[in-house]
Amino acid sequence: MTKKIMVTGAFGQLGSEIRKISEASDQTFVFTDVDTLDMSEQKNANRFLESNAPDIIINCAAYTAVDKAEEEEEKAIQINAGIPELLASYGKKTECMIIHVSTDYVFRGDLARPLKEEDKTDPQSVYGRSKLLGEEAILSYERGMVIRTSWLYSSFGHNFVKSIAGLLTKKEELKVVFDQVGSPTYAGDLAEVILMIAEQDDQKFIPGIYHYSNEGIASWYDLAIAIGEITGADCKIVPIETKDYPLPAPRPAYAILNKEKIKKQLDIQIPYWRSSLIRCLEIMNT
Repeated sequence: MTKKIMVTGAFGQLGSEIRKISEASDQTFVFTDVDTLDMSEQKNANRFLESNAPDIIINCAAYTAVDKAEEEEEKAIQINAGIPELLASYGKKTECMIIHVSTDYVFRGDLARPLKEEDKTDPQSVYGRSKLLGEEAILSYERGMVIRTSWLYSSFGHNFVKSIAGLLTKKEELKVVFDQVGSPTYAGDLAEVILMIAEQDDQKFIPGIYHYSNEGIASWYDLAIAIGEITGADCKIVPIETKDYPLPAPRPAYAILNKEKIKKQLDIQIPYWRSSLIRCLEIMNT
């Protein structure tokens, strides 16, 4: 049975990867982004939803300017919580399925073990709090699924990998934080998993919270070193502490997600972060 799948935030990192993969899919897709439809404008959004009547919604729309959110709390909440609330409300009327993408920022980030779905949330930034509100809205709907991810990058959009790859060609020395660790996650890998869930039989759709990131652990410094090694850059990369590079929004120091639940549910093997990084950099250089 062919499904109609609506993707919001379709021109961001993850949405763009989903659009790319969808070209080989037999499903019907509706893509929208803030340039074509502002989902935070409730009347227009509801009209769009009703006219398209999707079977499943993949919500990639998000306010992701982590530091700017400290000054634009109202806007961050309007997008990161308001849109999920609207989608959950629509879902309750139509029974369509919803997959919503969230973040490791909903955690405090001070546990020295991989974070499980049921672990206590305690966001330390406006961005994290706004994303947690979005999760709660989606989970208030019985057919809502939340997928938390971390350290997302892609050949599309703005992200750490693209920024570092560019800086390594321009600078002789670069200072990068080494005391924050996570799992760098290629948005292309996450997009494949999300579409796998969206395209499966409805009976296999199990709502709730899931964690997904690439396998392995790295610091931002490790990731920068890997980018330099893979691209052959000559720039010297110097490790520094978080305190030496202060930012408005605090980052989780330990952002490792436990992925046993999603691996068991989908019977999948998740790629190692460095393998996926190589693939992404190859795409960026073609």
